[in-house]
Amino acid sequence: MPAIVLDHVSKRFRKIVLRTGYTTLKSSLTRFLMRGDELPASYVHALRDVTLSVPRGATLGIVGRNGSGKSTLIRTIAGIYRPDTGRVATEGRVSALIELGVGFDPQFTGRENIYINGIVLGLSKKEIRRRFDEIVEFAGLQDFIDSPVRTYSSGMYMRLGFSVAVHVDPEILLVDEVLAVGDEAFGAKCLAKMEEFKRQGKTIVLVGHDLLLIARWCDVAVLLEGGRITAHGCPQDVVAAYRTSMSTEKACAG
Repeated sequence: MPAIVLDHVSKRFRKIVLRTGYTTLKSSLTRFLMRGDELPASYVHALRDVTLSVPRGATLGIVGRNGSGKSTLIRTIAGIYRPDTGRVATEGRVSALIELGVGFDPQFTGRENIYINGIVLGLSKKEIRRRFDEIVEFAGLQDFIDSPVRTYSSGMYMRLGFSVAVHVDPEILLVDEVLAVGDEAFGAKCLAKMEEFKRQGKTIVLVGHDLLLIARWCDVAVLLEGGRITAHGCPQDVVAAYRTSMSTEKACAG
């Protein structure tokens, strides 16, 4: 069985219109009385009929311009979003690093957040205690682990989040661009850890704008445009298709 399967997955979000100006009792009453005459709700279609299968042990790269649906796709795989139509299936424990600070309570210390995240990801307290020192050492936060994470820089957030994500022993690791926040040395450390995951036969999904990394490091890649997969296969070919699409767009704009 593949590690990840998406079967005709679509996802849309309702547009939110922010009202401006002052609200009076008269305007509120008018809006209430006129609700039946309101325009139909408007939606943004983030994913459109996406079908994708990721083999066990493969590293998938996802590329596309901003707003193409990359983050929605990886969040749907993670189970954060539920598809409106279609089916998503994953095999094994999924660990995700998809946005700085997600899953962290800023008022709690780094130590407390490690335990909270570990338990959410299915570890027992005993397992977390056994891995705790390794998590802290990998993140390089020994001097800050008992400080509230609201005092952390974005780089410290990323280091702690990545360290927790890779030390819960996942079968599937999802990473969404946040590695760009860290320094070069820690980025190299993260890639070395993911290389280790690859050797162990774990499945990795990587979203990013670093096309050289995607082309060199992934086994397969997809290009998203307008919520649809428009290219799928060899990473070098997918990256070339993305660059051609971007060049065509710039030429039309010029």
